[in-house]
Amino acid sequence: RADVTMSWQSYVDDHLIGTGHVTQGAICGVDGSLWAASAGFDVSPEEVTKIVAGMDDPAGLQAGGVHVGGHKFMFIQSDDRMVAGKKGNVGLFACKAATCVVVGTHDENIQGGNCNTCVGNLADYLLNNGM
Repeated sequence: RADVTMSWQSYVDDHLIGTGHVTQGAICGVDGSLWAASAGFDVSPEEVTKIVAGMDDPAGLQAGGVHVGGHKFMFIQSDDRMVAGKKGNVGLFACKAATCVVVGTHDENIQGGNCNTCVGNLADYLLNNGM
């Protein structure tokens, strides 16, 4: 944990938005608490807890979609650490570390794979540092 000294907002600003591969981003606790988010990205605790639950059992997300920031995304896929969704040309990726979830979206000007990699890399870094 010694390496994790920047503010959570710096992680969102520098390691998500600053890469150019993420349009909006947030880091939330697995309990749904908001740790940091890009401007205007209003992720609710209920949305986050449903995403986390969907990593273990995707049935609810498959049936009702993935909701983030008040927007509904079509469920694409998930595994025990990741959820992906899509709404038109906008994509959503959420990746879980030990105690938090990194959420990122991309618009039509960003390749989905680049956003997914960026979100996943930050979640992996946080996981490897005990977060």
